Amino acid sequence: MIMALHKLLVDDFDDEAYSLIAIHCNLEDYRMVYLLNQFLKINLKRCPFDLDFEYTAANYSIYEWEDYKKQTMWNLISNICKKEEDSVVSSGSLFDASSKVIKRYNLIPEYEKVNYFLKIENDLNNVNIKDVIIKIQKIPQVVTVYDIDTNTLKSKNNLIFN
Repeated sequence: MIMALHKLLVDDFDDEAYSLIAIHCNLEDYRMVYLLNQFLKINLKRCPFDLDFEYTAANYSIYEWEDYKKQTMWNLISNICKKEEDSVVSSGSLFDASSKVIKRYNLIPEYEKVNYFLKIENDLNNVNIKDVIIKIQKIPQVVTVYDIDTNTLKSKNNLIFN
């Protein structure tokens, strides 16, 4: 009796078709979303829950819009989380002095200067990323915007949230 051998390649599931655009600006997330919605003619809305990572105790705002006509999912994700934490300072005296320290965490540490990431999941490649970047560059408050090669990201697992 001969049995068939089936092999499952797990790497096939890892290659999700998405584009990642880095946005540098000093706007609050809700203002950035408003301007992106205006300039790109999309409809990003705040998700009910933030991206929350237990190991860093950091959470990142996330906005989402699903374009049913083009079968794409758009996400704007904050890359920076600032948290006020207690810091114990030993003064050499009988009592320890405590103070507040603002700690900064990044969703994608390789790009610590990036304020936001625009993730566009388009399996059919029907969104022109260059046109999207050109439209975002027209927003006066945006300092710079560029496409990121997702194959070189070390922390791309942080972008899996759907």
